[in-house]
Formats: sequence, C-alpha cells, structure tokens
Amino acid sequence: MTVEKGIFGKLSGNRSVEFFILKNNAGMTAKLISFGATLVSLEVPNKKGKPADIVLGYDNLEAYISDRFYLGCTVGRYANRIANAKFTLDGKEYKLAANDGKNHLHGGIRGFSRAPWQGKEFKDGDACGVIFKYLSPDGEESYPGNLNTSVTYTLTDDNELKIGYEAVTDKKTIVNLTNHSCYNLAGHDGGDILAHLININADKITTVDNCYIPTGEIKNIKDTEFDLIESKEIGENIGKFRLGYDFNYILNKPSPEEFSFAAKVVEPKSGRVMEVFTTEPAVQFCTSNFLDGVTGKAAGIYNKHSAFCLEAQHFPDSPNRPYFPSTVLQPGEVYRQLTIYKFSVR
Repeated sequence: MTVEKGIFGKLSGNRSVEFFILKNNAGMTAKLISFGATLVSLEVPNKKGKPADIVLGYDNLEAYISDRFYLGCTVGRYANRIANAKFTLDGKEYKLAANDGKNHLHGGIRGFSRAPWQGKEFKDGDACGVIFKYLSPDGEESYPGNLNTSVTYTLTDDNELKIGYEAVTDKKTIVNLTNHSCYNLAGHDGGDILAHLININADKITTVDNCYIPTGEIKNIKDTEFDLIESKEIGENIGKFRLGYDFNYILNKPSPEEFSFAAKVVEPKSGRVMEVFTTEPAVQFCTSNFLDGVTGKAAGIYNKHSAFCLEAQHFPDSPNRPYFPSTVLQPGEVYRQLTIYKFSVR
C-alpha cells in the first residue's frame, strides 16, 4: 500500500489544494483532492487486469471550481433537495439558498463541495487512506450550529473504497452527507452506460414532482418501470422517464441504520463489477441526465447518460417530512455513515 501527496492547485489567497494518491496491492488507484474532499479518479482493473479510470472528473482545480455537476465531491450539509429552500427546527424557520429553482440543492451555493478541507494520509495494515476535516461555522449557508465534519476515504487490498463520515454539532441542526461520484465502469470516457446491468435492493421509492421534490408518497415499485430488484440493463426502461433515472430508492433493511447491501452494477465488456453497501436508508440512483458536452479528464467529453451515481443518503426533504427517517443531529450526538464501493470482475 502506498500514499503519494502533492499540490493540485492554489485557491485565492495562495491557499494550497493538496492531492493524495492511494494505491493498493491489487491494481487499484484512487486520487483525491482536499477541495471538496473530492474523488478525482479511481483506476480499477478489468477482467484482463488492465486498469481504467472509472470516475468522471477534471484535470485541474479551475475546472472543479467552476464545475456545475458536483463531480466526485463530498456533498453537504444536506445532500439532495429541500423544498422551498427552508425548514423549521423547534419552531424556528431557517431560510436556505434557493439554488435549484425555488428549492435548495446539495448544501447551497458553496456547500461542502467547494469547501477547503484539510487532509491527512494514513496507512493501516492492508489499507491506506485520507482523512479530510472541515469546520462548517454556525450560519454557513444559513444552517445552524458549528458542525465539525470528517470524511475518511480508505482503499483496501480487497478492492474496496470505503467512505466513512462523522459529524458533531454544538447546536441542533440537520445533516445528510454523501459522495457525488459519477461512474462509468467502461472508463470515464467510455460512452453511455445504457448497457450496464444494475440491481438495487429496494422495493419502494419516494415519488417526486417535476422539480424532484418528494410528494410524500412512498411508492411500491414491484413490477413497474422503476423496479430494479432483478438485474437489468440501465437502458431497458430509461426512456420511460422524462430525463432518465433520478430517484431515491428506499433500501430493504430491518432498520434504517443497518449496514447492508444496496446495489450492484456490472459492465459486461470489461467485466468490472461494483457492489455498494451502506448504513444509509436509501440511495439516489441517477443517470447523469444533465451532462451536456462537458470536457473532462484527458479531453474526454461527458454527455447525457455518460455515467451513473449511487449516492447513499437519507431521503430528500426529510426536514419537512417528519415521517421520513430523521436527519436531525443534536449536540452530544455523533452523525456516522459508512458506505463501501467494492470492485471485482466476472
């Protein structure tokens, strides 16, 4: 296991953004940067042992600063959407940035995805990684409480990329963190992902309106176009949706916080397999519906349906839906989440 470290670029004020390169003994390499605690690349071998970078991203810091698609970054304080850009805690209304029409998306204008995290590398037996830390001050993006947050990326010799999150607050607040990497198991510039095979361990979704805000209905999806409990090509039913998949799948588990299997994706030609396990109650499955000729790494062009995301999360708009699993964090409590992306070949 090896860890390399260097300077990826400079922010205003001459503040350095560091990169960290993790390598295991099984052919995987992960590159991360401190800006947004972002996964820049992930090289994974195919069935012939040839590695390819399977994460969409950019070659330089300037592109990440101007990015509109949250490629690879840590999203917070609240991943996904909050209706009408407001919520209420203990009778007090908090008005957030309306950065997605009239709604709030992925933590606001700056959020965690553009924050200058501090990273520190580590090695631990058959694993290596980086711990990123960030203090989000009380009132940042209008959220209450000083929130001390850490995100730990760990690469193991079992070809697992583990992402662990912790957060503590000094004032009652809401927290919903995730990683927003977009994957193409044929390679980051491998064309569309419609022939990828997917199954998601979920029998229900939260239905949404045309702005992707939950209506409040928990919908049973068995034998519908949403149903992915059995493996099928992503392209099989994608045309039945307005833009593509972009839905919150409620995972089948006895309790919302149980660590369990969430999803599996297979790319038939390369043989690459991704399995997702998480402590979160849901995953947002989306198919990069808004990519529009974006220039990525090595001059790769990213278009609609060039990638998929499987974002482990709590439900969208939970602060305004008291019957959804709670995203409230109290002083003295510790927010914890663990999501593992495990890779193999077939």
